[in-house]
Parts: sequence; structure tokens; C-alpha cells
Amino acid sequence: MELRIFTEPQQGATYDDLLAVARRAEETGFGAFFRSDHYLKMGSVSGDPGPTDAWTTLAGLARDTRSIRLGTLMTAATFRLPGPLAITVAQVDQMSGGRVELGIGTGWYDAEHSAYGIPFPALGERFDRLAEQLAIITGMWRTPAGQTFDYTGRHYQVSDSPALPKPVQRPHPPILLGGMGAKRTPQLAARYADEFNLPFVSIADTVTQFERVRAACQRIDRDPTELVWSNALVLCCGKDDAEVARRAAAIGREPDELRENGVAGTPAEVVDKIGQYAAVGSQRIYLQVLDLSDLDHLDLVAGEVMRQL
Repeated sequence: MELRIFTEPQQGATYDDLLAVARRAEETGFGAFFRSDHYLKMGSVSGDPGPTDAWTTLAGLARDTRSIRLGTLMTAATFRLPGPLAITVAQVDQMSGGRVELGIGTGWYDAEHSAYGIPFPALGERFDRLAEQLAIITGMWRTPAGQTFDYTGRHYQVSDSPALPKPVQRPHPPILLGGMGAKRTPQLAARYADEFNLPFVSIADTVTQFERVRAACQRIDRDPTELVWSNALVLCCGKDDAEVARRAAAIGREPDELRENGVAGTPAEVVDKIGQYAAVGSQRIYLQVLDLSDLDHLDLVAGEVMRQL
């Protein structure tokens, strides 16, 4: 079981806040630093000083960190065109020495689209666009140097593209897909994903959706063991109940609710909860850290949880 750190900067964070968390995660042995890709805060927080762009952030972290892997959960396909996104991710992969991973999804948060003038089509069209983006991005990355790439779809057309630059990782950086969609999500994951991720779902729902994706893999003769299987869950760990309560209050949540729906409690409780997800096939847990000023939180998990996994 690998533990990764996952942040939500749209809730209020500067680049320096994110850099501090990424460096502490790197120093303490977490497998990766991931961030959401959102342009608008959620809930009652102020969101100050405003959003930061995910790929601008990762480009900076590519130069300001040394070894930790970097990625998004999840870049919205509505935010970017596939060709420029392929260029951006390949460039950040080069800047990092081959440490980047691309999590990508349909996009879901209508309000952030209207707040920043981004078109937000119906869900069926968003899935269509995501499928075409995945075909184009992976097609460009896989095209041998010196050859060109073409694609004709309903929403995107590519003609005589040099398909450059190439990422460091070959054939391309890992692609993460996820979500609880019953049909198209498993189909796209079976075809394109290197990792399948489920955010904030129960163990029972994890079993159900992992089985759907495995079945979709089998239908196209893909070995499901080629995928990494993962979950994302909010973190609230404390050395005792008082510290758990303090950390829960800092993010506006209740300890009992977090114990039920997240990875929360004392280190022993956290290890037990992670073990329950491991028992149903999860190989990575993305720990959603919401209080980015509390770097001692990462130290506690690294020292008291990670060593037991």
C-alpha cells in the first residue's frame, strides 16, 4: 500500500503553501503530491487568495522538488484542448525528469465554468469529449519521433501534427481515470487508464466499481492486473482523541463523521481503515489534506502509519 498526498488548493492556498506541503511530503517519504484542478472554491470558505492553475503549479513543483511524483486528481477535460494539454503535460514531465501523472475526467463543477467563462456541455457530450481527448493525447505521445499524427472526431480534428514534444516517460506518463459511472467510465478506464481511482466512496462501492472496471478490461482482453487500483479519502489523524478533534474542527468536520467516511482517528485506527481498503484490492490511498498549514499532520502519518503498512 502506497500513501500519497492530495490537496484542494481552490479552498485557499498560494503556490508557497503548496510547495511547503510537497516538500514535506517528499522529505517524509510519501509516494506523490497531487492536487485538484478547480478554479472555484467550494462551501463556506473564502477561497482567498483565489485559485491557482494546476499545471502552472506542477511546473513550478517540477523544478522545486527532487524526487516526489506529481499529478492531478482530476484535470477537467473541459478546461483544455487535447493538443495543448499533451504539450503541457509532456513539458512538465521533462521539467520534472519524468515524475508526472495525468489524472483526467469529464469535469463536473458547473459553477466554476460559469464563473470563468468555460463552456459546460451536457454530461453525454463531456464523456464524448473526454474519450476523444484521451485518444488524441495518447496518440500524440505514442507517435514515433519524425512521424505525424492525425485524428478525426466529432469534437476534435488533428491534421499532420508533429506530435511534439515527447514526455520523458515512455510510452507516456501514467493516466489516471476514475469515478462511479456504471458504463462509460469502466469502458474508458479499460482502454486508457494506467490507474483507476475512486474518490470518497465506501468500501462496498469500491468493490462494485472495481468489479465493473475489471469486467470492462476482460471484455477487451486486457489484463486487469495492468492497472493500479486506488482510493482518495480525507485524512484526519491524531495521536489521541483530543488531537483528532482539533484537526477535525480545523477543517469544519466532525470526528465521528470522518471516521465513517474518511481515514480518521488515531494511527492505529487509520492503519485499520487503510487495511480494509487494501483487503478489497486498493493499492494506493490518496490522503486528502485540507489544512495545508498543519505540516505536523504529515509527520505523524509518516512516522506512525506509513511504517506499519
